[in-house]
Amino acid sequence: MPRYSDIKGAFIKSITLDPKRGQIVTTARFVEELGKVNHHWTLQQANEWIEHYQSYFRDYSDHDREDKRYFLQNMGYVR
Repeated sequence: MPRYSDIKGAFIKSITLDPKRGQIVTTARFVEELGKVNHHWTLQQANEWIEHYQSYFRDYSDHDREDKRYFLQNMGYVR
């Protein structure tokens, strides 16, 4: 049974380091980590969660598809 508290842990596990942008997360990787803890979300649901709960992450995707890339802004942290 999925637990709400597992969502933040899955988000933290999906963060990777990029030499140009610093800490980044992709929607696809976040959904993949959510699947490991029995949360089966669409890319749109994951984007909505990131935009609502992770205000220090900004979208820098160069397309309008659902698979987006977010980077951690300066002095930001995971909420």
